[in-house]
Amino acid sequence: MRLKGRGCCAPGERGGRGGGGGEGAGEEEQKQEGRGPPPPPLRSPFAHQLRFSALQKAKIAFMTLTVFPIRLFFAAFMMLLAWPFAFVASIGVADKELEQPLSWWRKVVDFLLKAIMRTMWLAGGFHWINVKGRQALPTEAAILTLAPHSSYFDAIPVTMTMASIVMKAESKDIPVWGTLIKYIRPVFVSRSDQDSRRKTVEEIRRRAQSNGKWPQIMIFPEGTCTNRSCLITFKPGAFIPGVPVQPVILRYPNKSDTITWTWQGPGALKILWLTLCQFHNFVEIEFLPVYIPSEEERKNPSLYANNVRRIMAKALGVSVTDYTFEDCQLALAEGQLRLPSNTCLLEFAKLVRSLGLKPEKLEKELEVYSGSAKRMKGKRVSLKKFAEYLEVPVSDTLKNMFALFDEKEDGLIDLREYVTALSVVCRPSKTLQTIQLAFKMYQSDYGTITEEDLTCILKTAMGVSDLNVSNLFRAIDVEGRGKVTYDEFHRFTEIYPDFAEEYLYPDQMETGSSLDAPAPNGLCTDFSPETVEERRTRLQKKMD
Repeated sequence: MRLKGRGCCAPGERGGRGGGGGEGAGEEEQKQEGRGPPPPPLRSPFAHQLRFSALQKAKIAFMTLTVFPIRLFFAAFMMLLAWPFAFVASIGVADKELEQPLSWWRKVVDFLLKAIMRTMWLAGGFHWINVKGRQALPTEAAILTLAPHSSYFDAIPVTMTMASIVMKAESKDIPVWGTLIKYIRPVFVSRSDQDSRRKTVEEIRRRAQSNGKWPQIMIFPEGTCTNRSCLITFKPGAFIPGVPVQPVILRYPNKSDTITWTWQGPGALKILWLTLCQFHNFVEIEFLPVYIPSEEERKNPSLYANNVRRIMAKALGVSVTDYTFEDCQLALAEGQLRLPSNTCLLEFAKLVRSLGLKPEKLEKELEVYSGSAKRMKGKRVSLKKFAEYLEVPVSDTLKNMFALFDEKEDGLIDLREYVTALSVVCRPSKTLQTIQLAFKMYQSDYGTITEEDLTCILKTAMGVSDLNVSNLFRAIDVEGRGKVTYDEFHRFTEIYPDFAEEYLYPDQMETGSSLDAPAPNGLCTDFSPETVEERRTRLQKKMD
């Protein structure tokens, strides 16, 4: 495809000052602090790759045969040991009782469960947990916002504090673990039930405004797991109550990152195995000062969330980016054309939302868009015409989107490429429907397209700047006519469903996926109600 850019994760706003909607710290301020600007994020915050040297592989093999079974047994034993305490303490507990100070026996249970959970982490190789700062009292900050969220090992601060968390409703039915979850009085939410999300926000507000009667609530505002290379967009749900929050940052300064569990990368069981095979696992938990929102932030949860994110990013020394959980779903989508980890379509999807356009609603208008693009017959349009086509005003966001398609840098783009990219974003798992739509726009009066057309279609559909489709085209064009129809392409994909891995540029297909679990995000769900969030984007328009 012809999308330009340095990959899907162009740096967004840098970490900087918080409070009152202030801008992020600039390079001058960073130099005065004695450090350079934070490194740019990886191409995709939702991808993680592990590579080991021969010596590291030998160590893992040794640990697998010796220490791993023992650690796994003791960790499981500790969890089972905690179950009866949590079960007994959870029997017949009503909301009114929960709002009262803890009785002496519940304090004893709290202490025992914390000790058992700490022993469990100790058995897993987390020998020392480095804690910085002071955890605020519930009356000082009812909500703790934790980031970056990158693994189920992020449960460590939860078990240390026994704070309430926001959990998927299905989690309470998990044997043993579900009972432990119920003990900490979580707020349950279902991603698929919009009404449940509204009720969740109301419950968080009720607890947050109880003047410390309820335990603190720990929330991972990113809403999904990332590789910690940057902080993605914070969901505003934790900030809707408008009460002070305490930012908490997590670090895993290990030589080999076996902790990270993202949508594209090693699966849950592999991460557990590799982590238990490390001699020692480092983890740092830092409690930052309580953030008290301004009046403007109380009225604007998105502004409040962005300013807290800037403070946390600055403390971590990483960038912030406007990618969201929805981008994670796009990267994970099943289909015959799986998106590679360096796809530019995540950037494109972010810009679509920044324009106030909702992909789920645009799907119905794809045929209208494609019809208009087809009538152009490949004629390229200017920025002004592009704005008229989308029926939006010319803005910086629109200019950034236009630049993604302006390969020749002559101020003109092909609308067919925009429609193809939009189709992928609107229905990422429906690969063949996108290809069929593109064929309709590119095909001649005889219903055929050339190799150059197919190259452009597939580059756009995959979100890459370079792709070799010669072998694929020749395999489809068995008669050597130099042109193919959609029916021929479709028949070929039925015979060779894995055609992308076999025929397309192999470097683009390195997308190891952790699909052995439905969602690597048990601790934090997207409970925020749908809102149109303003997002500022700063893109570098030149390719390396």
